[in-house]
Formats: sequence, C-alpha cells, structure tokens
Amino acid sequence: MDWPSKCAAVIPCLNEEAAIGSVAAATRRFLPTVLVVDDGSTDRTASRAEHAGAVTLRQEFNRGKGEALQNGWRWAREHGFTWAMTLDGDGQHSPEDIPSFLRCAERSSAALVVGNRMNAPAQMPWLRRVVNRWMSRRLSQAAGQFLPDSQCGFRLMNLDTWSALPISACRFEIESEVLLAFAAAGQAVEFVPIHVIYQSERSKIHPLWDTIRWFLWWKRVRRKAKVGGS
Repeated sequence: MDWPSKCAAVIPCLNEEAAIGSVAAATRRFLPTVLVVDDGSTDRTASRAEHAGAVTLRQEFNRGKGEALQNGWRWAREHGFTWAMTLDGDGQHSPEDIPSFLRCAERSSAALVVGNRMNAPAQMPWLRRVVNRWMSRRLSQAAGQFLPDSQCGFRLMNLDTWSALPISACRFEIESEVLLAFAAAGQAVEFVPIHVIYQSERSKIHPLWDTIRWFLWWKRVRRKAKVGGS
C-alpha cells in the first residue's frame, strides 16, 4: 500500500511546545502529512508544529482529547486519506515504531492496530500500569477478545470504518470507546509492541475527573449491554 498517500498522522496537543516540533518532524519521515490538532493551547504549540512542517487545526478552547481526535480524523478523511496514524505530541510515542503498525495492517488486514506497552510494563509509572491493566481486563470481557493495552493512544485506524461507527467520546475515554466500537462491529483489532518512553512530562489526564468520566462512560456501556441482551 502507498501509505504516504493513504495515511495521515493525527496528533492531538495541549501545551506541548517543548516536544511537538521534534515529534512532528520525526513523524514526517514516515508519513509526510502530519496534522496537529491544537486543543486550546496557551503556548507556542501551533507555531512549533507549523515550523516542523505540520498542518495545524486549532480549537480555540480546550474541548478534550476525544473531540480533538475526532476533528482530526474528519479532516483527514475529508482530505482524501483512508487511514490515520494517531500518536501523542509529548514525545511518549516513538515515530520509529510507525512502520510496525503499517506492516501489521498489511499483514493482518486489521482495521485498527494498537500499540502495546505491556511487553515492558515495568517502565510505566506504577499507577498507569495498574489502572491500564484493570481497565483492559474489563474492556476485554466486554469486547470478547484480549485487549492487552486498551489505553494506548498510539494507533493506526481505517477511517472509512471509523466513520460508520457511533463514537462520541470527547475526553480520554475515546481510546476505550473506539476499541469497543470496532470489536462490536466485528472489525479485526491487532496489537503491536512499541517502545515505552516516559520522561518528566506531566500527564494531561486528571486523576480524579477523568477517572470519574471513564466510570460514567463505563456505566453507560454496561447499561446498554444489559438492555441489548435482555
């Protein structure tokens, strides 16, 4: 597949001026079209991204990672791309892993390929590791298949498949919702090992409010499952 013409990189960002330039430049080595969705940053995220050769889509106010991603995916599809490679703008994901995703999609014909950090879990902050495993177990049960790293945002996704699914999450629960939506639609989901990179960056996940949002989202999912199965 001619990935450079079929796939755009979509990077949601909030105040990532320190890293986004190098992330965008490294990503363009593999995928020339890089879209940075600036989710209401108050620093120089957008200008640093543009200087590195990325296209920027600016949201005047912070609307959440989920909405930033969905706006980015819509932009990519409207501009003729059929795939989107999503990664974080803080340097946590290594663009050097991008070819692994592309090879996996070609080999397996999966519509969604997700990065798996759990091959080297000791390198993850312990709280993220514990929460990820807990959420992944529950999502695996709901999806009816093993999802080793349900919260990883480093993903390759088929945009035609995504556009037909009922995905509406606005915040960090987007990763969980996409996984369940693809699984429920009978779409193949594959995982590839990726490098684990954790530096001194502060996570954009709010430990209280985003956890509450996830539980509220999970409650809605379980309620719909019970209604559908009754």
